[in-house]
Amino acid sequence: MKPVLFLLTVFSLPVLAADDIAFFEQKVRPVLVEHCYSCHSAEAKKLKGNLYLDSKAGWEKGGDSGEPSIIPGRPEDSLLIRSIRHLEEDLEMPPKKPRLPDAVIADLVTWVQMGAPDPRTGAQVEAKRADKSWWSLQPLGKTFAHKDVDAFITARLDEKGLSQNPPADARSLIRRMSYDVTGLPPTPDEVTTFAAAFQADPDRATAALADRLLASPQYGEQWGRHWLDVVRFGESNGFERNFIIDDLWPFRDYVIRSINDDKPFNQFIQEHLAGDVIGKDNPAVEVASAFLVAGPYDDVGNQDPVAKKNIRAATLDDIITATGGAFLGLTINCARCHHHKFDPIPTEDYYRLRAAFEGVVHGRRVVASAEQRAAHAAAMKPLVEKQAALTKDKTALEASIEKRAKAALAQQKPTRPKIDPHGTDESFPPVQARHLRFVIQATTGDSKDKKVSGRLTEFQVWSATKPDHNVALASHGSTAAGAKSATAEDFPEAYGPHLCIDGSLGEQWFIGNPAILTLTFPQPESINRITFINNRGGKDMDDSRARGATPCEYEVQVSMDGKTWQTVASDEGRESWSPAHGIAKISQQIITPEEKSQLTGLKKQIATVQAAITAVPPLPQAWVGNHTQPAGPTLVDKGGDPMKPGDPVQPASLQVLDQITPAFELPVDAPQSERRLALARWITSDENALTARVLANRVWQYHFGTGLVDTPSDFGYLGSQPTHPELLDYLAQRLLHHGWKLKPLHREILLSRSYRQSGSYRQEAAQADQDARLLWRFPPRRLTAEEIRDTLLATAGQLRLTPAGGPGFRLYKFTQNNVSTYFPLDAHGPETYRRAVYHQNARASVVDVLNDFDLPDISFASPRRANTTTPLQALTLLNHSFTLDMATALASRLQEADPVTEAYALAFQRLPTPKEQKAAAAFIHIHGTTAFCRALLNANELIYLE
Repeated sequence: MKPVLFLLTVFSLPVLAADDIAFFEQKVRPVLVEHCYSCHSAEAKKLKGNLYLDSKAGWEKGGDSGEPSIIPGRPEDSLLIRSIRHLEEDLEMPPKKPRLPDAVIADLVTWVQMGAPDPRTGAQVEAKRADKSWWSLQPLGKTFAHKDVDAFITARLDEKGLSQNPPADARSLIRRMSYDVTGLPPTPDEVTTFAAAFQADPDRATAALADRLLASPQYGEQWGRHWLDVVRFGESNGFERNFIIDDLWPFRDYVIRSINDDKPFNQFIQEHLAGDVIGKDNPAVEVASAFLVAGPYDDVGNQDPVAKKNIRAATLDDIITATGGAFLGLTINCARCHHHKFDPIPTEDYYRLRAAFEGVVHGRRVVASAEQRAAHAAAMKPLVEKQAALTKDKTALEASIEKRAKAALAQQKPTRPKIDPHGTDESFPPVQARHLRFVIQATTGDSKDKKVSGRLTEFQVWSATKPDHNVALASHGSTAAGAKSATAEDFPEAYGPHLCIDGSLGEQWFIGNPAILTLTFPQPESINRITFINNRGGKDMDDSRARGATPCEYEVQVSMDGKTWQTVASDEGRESWSPAHGIAKISQQIITPEEKSQLTGLKKQIATVQAAITAVPPLPQAWVGNHTQPAGPTLVDKGGDPMKPGDPVQPASLQVLDQITPAFELPVDAPQSERRLALARWITSDENALTARVLANRVWQYHFGTGLVDTPSDFGYLGSQPTHPELLDYLAQRLLHHGWKLKPLHREILLSRSYRQSGSYRQEAAQADQDARLLWRFPPRRLTAEEIRDTLLATAGQLRLTPAGGPGFRLYKFTQNNVSTYFPLDAHGPETYRRAVYHQNARASVVDVLNDFDLPDISFASPRRANTTTPLQALTLLNHSFTLDMATALASRLQEADPVTEAYALAFQRLPTPKEQKAAAAFIHIHGTTAFCRALLNANELIYLE
């Protein structure tokens, strides 16, 4: 057994997360290149301020001041941010030019808040730009020097004087292929059976293994997880509120189902962009367009016109970024504010693409078949008609009563002013009281058909003695009781009635039902006045939106024993808060017994019909977005600023590929559905070499750990170039040959000698190719976060493969109080023992085991995951309750006669060596079987593949 992981004591060097790098490359570097490099780079004709911004070392050193120009995590203290905000006199940047657009400044501020992640630690990138002769923008090659994968690999190795390793042994190969295809370890019986077949005929056995694994339902779960990373799938909206999305899981299930069915990937992509058009009334397809709204979404609802436009622009930018990266491998979003600085993408192309998505609106809607809709409509029609007839009778009766009430109200003369949210007094003759209650009958926000609802900031009770003082204060010893209409799991004290007597105009009591505030004084008091307040500041402060409704109909009651109550004041004689409130109140006084009986009967009948309507099963809904026709043409935002509209553009294809792929262009008023469908067909055209190359590279990447292009969502100038260009085109052509189906391409790679070779290390080969990019050996890898958790469950015999799909489970506690909070669970119960792909992956949630092993936060797409080694990983595997539970479960699986042999078979799919057998038996004798199983679950061999 290899050294256990928890013995690692070496901290790894910081590794930038993939989403951090993506943010820098997409949002930061292009801005620095366009606006800063001319004065602050090695290529500047005249360096200004002795400041370099073309490398991380440059801004860390700073300029003439000798201080760093950026302080990670502190934008307000960073000179660069203060300069672009024009907060530093004589240092406004860029000089003698307008201030950068607010959206650009916001991106730079976000970057600094993230810690200013900057991958530019090596040579500086020159600000050059690719043109349409760039390698990825060329047609696919059609004739090749070689006829299979291995010949391409061997030829490249020959150039370096290298050769491949010998074939892997049967155990290593089945472990490698099982995890690769399904994300799960093979069982001991599967390893034994395969080893026997492999010994008789390696090629035939390997082919049968590949076919069996590709036919497994777990194949779609493993490769579906890969794709969900690529398309930034997350089940919360992110941003400030980060609310959970409980009905996005159908998209996850669609992805897994489609991959298992080997759906042609061109069709798969088309459904992502226009599933609601292609699959109208077919939920299995229609749900695919949830791709458009599966990313982060700012729903704060800012009503400021400028903020609204910027939020909308950012929302569409997320869709454009996801589309460009996932399908085309292009950073199209870099052209939002200016022509792309590195790739031949003009700003107009960005907005031509945006025109296709102008009609997309985040949210949920009904996703149902035509048969479901018809059945629902048939069930609802008679009920709705009956409800409408009863409502009509009720409305007519209420109108008759209201007419008389208006006349009566006109005759009334209020003797007192209406209530004032900033402070309303009620005086009464002095009275002795130990208890006081405020009985609320209506608030300024109530209608005649609603329960009482509202808020109170402060409630004061004044002594009759002089000088008077507030005897209701909690600091005086008084207490408050009453129901509240809102709760906050993360702050149980919030919204309670005690906030009415804290002496502060800040927090409020959210009035519940029954709407009664009861105060108890520490001793009997002589009182003669109360004051209730529902504001957070003085009368000159408009806090009406935050304030909420205020009590306007009420009684003040007192008691000495808390049982017998006397009314000492009410709202009687006050001017009505509004005509509607006045009419509603007087209606109760003038209504006749017959009218009251008739109205009560109608309300009961309506309630009965409403109950029947509620009992009809609703049509299924999902977070798939809504689609509306844009009000006007798409305009180019000058400098990316929505407040600076430029010329209109038509929905059209990107010019970057016009030399290899037939273009399309639609009228500016084309239906929004046609726009997305035309774009989807253009992206998936067989002539579009870029889409096929990007997809083939992704398949290669997940088989070998690194793609032929190691920047899988950037095939542009800032991305890497392929190690085997001709092989990449060959794979893309094979993909097209198989009708865009992945399984044949998988099979061809899995059966290649390059894939089946040993992962053994050779010093001389490593000196020439340290990372094995040329595949002189199979590159070993650590399991992903999901694979590690699934492996612990499988090894312990606890993994539940069913239900496969449906609503996900959570490894966190979720609370929502305007904003959302996610608390990782300390204990993972059996209800969570499903595959990790079915975990409800919320943005910014932290999940032990998964996050520790580099599960990405899907704020951005994660086309290639980070792979770090930290002490926290060892501590989690050693001490987390989940690992301890799995160790206990594994121990219960073992036979008493020979637990060591069985444990090694379950964990490592091999027999222990004599030395391991002896050491393990001695360990069990001292520490017990459970401790031994805990050690096995912490072994490197469990989570590393060769």
